[in-house]
Amino acid sequence: MKLPLCKGNTVPHKIKEQRAQVVAEMRQMVEAAQTEKRSLSGDEAAKFDLLKTKITELEAQESRAVFLAEAERRQHGHVVDRQTVALESRINLLDAIRSQMNGGQVNGALAEFQQEATRSNGRAPEGLYVPMSAFEKRDAQTTTTAAGIVHADFRADQFIGPLRNSLMMRSLGARVLSGLRGDLTIPKYKSGMSAGWVGENEALTESGMSFEDIGMKPRHVGALTEMSRQLIQQSDPSVEQLVRDDLSFVMAEALDRAMLTGDGVKEPLGLLNRKGLQTGSLADPTWTAVLALLQKIEDANVTANSWLTSSTVATKLRGTLKSASAGAAYLAESGRMADLPLNVTKQVPLKAGKGQIILGDFSQILLGLWGEVDLLVNPYAETAYKRGGVMVRTMMTADVNVRHEEAFVVASDVA
Repeated sequence: MKLPLCKGNTVPHKIKEQRAQVVAEMRQMVEAAQTEKRSLSGDEAAKFDLLKTKITELEAQESRAVFLAEAERRQHGHVVDRQTVALESRINLLDAIRSQMNGGQVNGALAEFQQEATRSNGRAPEGLYVPMSAFEKRDAQTTTTAAGIVHADFRADQFIGPLRNSLMMRSLGARVLSGLRGDLTIPKYKSGMSAGWVGENEALTESGMSFEDIGMKPRHVGALTEMSRQLIQQSDPSVEQLVRDDLSFVMAEALDRAMLTGDGVKEPLGLLNRKGLQTGSLADPTWTAVLALLQKIEDANVTANSWLTSSTVATKLRGTLKSASAGAAYLAESGRMADLPLNVTKQVPLKAGKGQIILGDFSQILLGLWGEVDLLVNPYAETAYKRGGVMVRTMMTADVNVRHEEAFVVASDVA
């Protein structure tokens, strides 16, 4: 019997309903025999065994359906599920915080998401699961455009937010592998066979293929903050925006920084700390030196998609001419260099007092995510309790790896 699969992580309801009907029929048969204080008759026992076989078949169908749905979702790192997106769009971060202040009771979209996330991750959270999209729905980092928070004279529309580093790594095309459970191992081609020309009656040289593995394991990042009870209980959407904005940034910044400069101890091993990266030089930032970096990438059979650097390096490149000829263009113009986007962030550090610039295919970076962001509220923490506030903790589990380190070339000598 062929049954339609539901999208995302939803188990086909028809299979579950059929299994429930079979179980109910078996239960009715056993209870009838117990009421009459007798054992199952021969026909009843045969039917019971037949129904038991049917349950086994339904469970196998359910397992296959879940596996296929999960495989489709992970096929390209992650697949956008319209039902899931619609569900996540109805979840409000402050609702999650308030629910834990009120005894942990959840309902509506938040309750539905808990069921799906718990089933997908294979475990219940310490607090509540919150979709990462709830942290990514952020406006510009300079001001909040919502109305007043408490009183009309409280000018939330003039709120002055902090100036923050640009977050780049995921936006540059890193592949996201979501819904992970155990440690992840990915097979990788290392070397292959070779062909050679031989003379008459000369033997060919034997060659073969070899493989290796790259892996990722859970690493944890979190943030802990205290919020006043009055702030959380405000119903104005602007409060939701402020809370989400701050929590989302500290989590995203920690992940973004680790993807670039993580030490590989508690943090993931970041791109700039990996062995196997190609190196180049822009000590003398000329057009010839820029073309030499591009050539290194092309010689590795890689198509670069972007540059990534700091503001000091970008300033130097924007002020350096390609040549001394009259009317020559600058190395970097209109946010591009050598017809590739030039991305700038303070996350790129100096090295030995010199600026760094990275050229590469950033889709070679793998970001593994174990579940959703876990949000836990504690209204009884001693210090916060005395002030009527609550402690809010967010945690996320992730790791980073790179498919091919040679897909990146780094120049760390820009004066």
